[in-house]
Amino acid sequence: MLRLYFLQQWFNLSDPQAEDAIYDNESMRRFARIELGDEVVPDETTILRFRHLLEQHGLTEAIFAAVADLLEERRLWLRAGTIVDATIIAAPSSTKNATATRDPEMKQARKGKNWHFGMKLHIGADKRGIVHTVRATAASVADITQLPALLHGQERELFGDQAYWKEADRALFEAAGVRYRINRRPTAQRPLSARWRGINRARSRTRARGEHAFRVVKQLWGFGKVRYRGLAKNLARADHVCFGQSLPGPQTTTPSRGQLCVVRKLRAASRLAGAHRRTNYYSTALR
Repeated sequence: MLRLYFLQQWFNLSDPQAEDAIYDNESMRRFARIELGDEVVPDETTILRFRHLLEQHGLTEAIFAAVADLLEERRLWLRAGTIVDATIIAAPSSTKNATATRDPEMKQARKGKNWHFGMKLHIGADKRGIVHTVRATAASVADITQLPALLHGQERELFGDQAYWKEADRALFEAAGVRYRINRRPTAQRPLSARWRGINRARSRTRARGEHAFRVVKQLWGFGKVRYRGLAKNLARADHVCFGQSLPGPQTTTPSRGQLCVVRKLRAASRLAGAHRRTNYYSTALR
């Protein structure tokens, strides 16, 4: 059942879709270790009850902590610095449902010139973008209020965007020996100088790695919108997709300049061959 739950979250499936996928997809059956002829396939009600069991007992958070311990044991988690960031997960704003109401735990917030309705996902990640802490609040909650909950307490550096800047926090962290690398926020009376704009750009090169997790969570795992009502259920899903993002994937290398030249030559040769075949076809047809 746990393997089936993983498949459901990785492929962004509802409970009925998860049941159908086991019947339709052989690779999913092999991963879940289910044989159609020998075993009973869990139906959507069983999948629903198992998911509720994980949520009620906080087991997704325990799995997340176990993965973090594994990464630390294998020295894949860097404790030297933390990147803090937040993103909005959209929720349905329509009242066309059975209760004719919105989710009471979801709120609206303004980002730039646009208004968004939903929840806010807060993360703390190391300097490589591996997530070690996840929190969920309504979208209207300010990012800086969740800063203490996103730290593990052993940081020597702290990175974040301008939403986390606070002069009192800067003095407090520097007194504790933590280098405060939060992007400085300008004010109407004191705009940023060219020097501080350059410092912010330099800090953003590291800070941007914290946003890589949101790309995986939203685009690969499909968590751009909430699937369930309430913060607790969506936080359980966030724990799962974030520890899935933290697991190291296959190693990839950037192609060298020589390899790129070979690829370009092969593509050019393929285009020339295609044009030559088309020319021969039309010349033959006109005879």
